[in-house]
Amino acid sequence: MSETTERCRFAPTTSGPAHPGTLLAALLCWLDARQRGATLSLRLEDVDSTRCTPQSAQDMRDALSWFGLDWHDQCLQSDFHAQHAAALDELARAGRLYPCTCSRSAIKRAGLAAADGGWRYPGHCRERPLPDGDWRAVDAAIRLRLEPGIVDVRDESGLPLAQDPSREMGDPVLRSRNGSIAYHLACVVDDARAGISRIVRGRDLAPSTAIHVVLQQMLGLPTPRYRHHLLLLEQSGDKFAKLHGAVGWHALRERYGAAALCGVLAEFVGLSDDASPCTPAELIERFDWGRVRSADLALRWTGHDLERIDTPARDSADRRIE
Repeated sequence: MSETTERCRFAPTTSGPAHPGTLLAALLCWLDARQRGATLSLRLEDVDSTRCTPQSAQDMRDALSWFGLDWHDQCLQSDFHAQHAAALDELARAGRLYPCTCSRSAIKRAGLAAADGGWRYPGHCRERPLPDGDWRAVDAAIRLRLEPGIVDVRDESGLPLAQDPSREMGDPVLRSRNGSIAYHLACVVDDARAGISRIVRGRDLAPSTAIHVVLQQMLGLPTPRYRHHLLLLEQSGDKFAKLHGAVGWHALRERYGAAALCGVLAEFVGLSDDASPCTPAELIERFDWGRVRSADLALRWTGHDLERIDTPARDSADRRIE
């Protein structure tokens, strides 16, 4: 492996313990970067103070370290609030922001499906101005006013990402009602600040890519290269994530050693021919995206073991997030 100038990152939200989906996403991102000789950062996404705590951030660090992953550097997303605010200032000066008082229930009642499986904002507030042009004076959510048009962006995996985000996603929230900077803005600003040139992440985030490209263009920031990978799903077909109560790493650790769990996940997704224990480092030499399963994989936690479910899971794009 020769070192490159590529910069990659793994950026989990720290709103709960790592689960199998977190560990698989971290493993794939880590292997991709290590085989390329790229710089790899761990960015702990903790800007939502209502859901994220310093304790949960440390727990995420502990989980990834236990699993055998290391990083060139680490940071907390909340440390860069000044850069997030500066980006909002720039968008406000360009007339791109507006206050929104619509509740989630009202948006859901409008019944407009979004490309990510949620509900598209119908645009009720989009003609409202910012008071005195200052987003800081707004006691409501702040949205980005999108213009119609197709955003053509490519994915290394072949996953189609081209989208008209104004029609398929609706105007996104950039600052929530509680004052937290929203995912779309923080992600774009932080990737540019860190010089991230390559992003490997789960395909549940693929529908957000066009919005990220629009923000990059509005703020004059570079667009990284993207690769989206499979998801681990609950038996019901929902993403295997803490949102749905998936088993956390503390319970997994009681059943598996780190190498044993790595071997199980590697076999599940095609990185290994069997589930023999292995470390992430032992997978680097033979890592190849061509071996990685492309279809989402349904799992269940029996209370003692992780088991794959043979029934084909639905495409992640068809699931609605409640």
